[in-house]
Amino acid sequence: MTTASMSVGPHVRRITLDAGGHTLSALLSAPQDTPPRATVVALHGAGMSAGYFDGGAQPDGSLCALGAHLGFAVLAVDRPGYGDSAAGLPEGLDLAGQARVLRAALDHFHTEYPVGTGTFLLAHSFGGKLALTVAAEAPPPGLLGLDISGCGHRYAPRSAELLAGPDRARWRHNWGRLGLYPPATFQRSASLVKPIPERELRAASDWPEVFDVLAPRVRVPVRLTFAEHELWWRHDTDALDDLRARLSAAPRVVVDRQPDAGHNISLGRTARAYHLRALAFFEECLPERDGP
Repeated sequence: MTTASMSVGPHVRRITLDAGGHTLSALLSAPQDTPPRATVVALHGAGMSAGYFDGGAQPDGSLCALGAHLGFAVLAVDRPGYGDSAAGLPEGLDLAGQARVLRAALDHFHTEYPVGTGTFLLAHSFGGKLALTVAAEAPPPGLLGLDISGCGHRYAPRSAELLAGPDRARWRHNWGRLGLYPPATFQRSASLVKPIPERELRAASDWPEVFDVLAPRVRVPVRLTFAEHELWWRHDTDALDDLRARLSAAPRVVVDRQPDAGHNISLGRTARAYHLRALAFFEECLPERDGP
């Protein structure tokens, strides 16, 4: 059963989702007086949590609040191995396992909440890997498109070795320059940062090969954003041309860059700009409505 509890922020509440034997925690925001036009499912990256999408030190950067203001329901999920599922999945799950659990959670969500004309997946970093896996292998009913930041298909030099190193070694790749984030970001984000489950960390190095298998099976529009100061991924012209070409079944592939941003875009100074662009892309993917 899906349950609701305390309020987290303006029009944002905590809920839990029954996910085929697991319980996933999540944040849900929605328009107050009208049904949602569509639902945005937001998937955080490795070592983060659902609160990544609720503003951090910059409340006007909250995807949850902005999406609801523009008529979308936003469901920010603690991925399997995080939040309420961490105790039952202490080592986490690989991508295929996470996709199965997430799909079960979304099936239950669709039976208990209005979702509008369909579902979008907005994902960051490792969450982007999960979004692409779900789109290729277990798309939820009415999947309309993907918007992914901080996730490419070929690691930048040194990134692969950092995956096997200590958390401290990955800090600069995860954040970049301090000036890219509002004051108090790192103090207020302390509650958002979580341990990375072991199975998830092990799966990260296999991503280039996994992507090559999944990419031709993604059949919805895809938008990918790379921060100006992204360090984890190659995002030179040749790499991006190759990435687009491998998403061969997607009816539309858009690759954007976000100026003045580091890897954790949704916590940075340009979070609102990124979220507005993502939601504008989703607007373009909404089914056409009949005229008056």
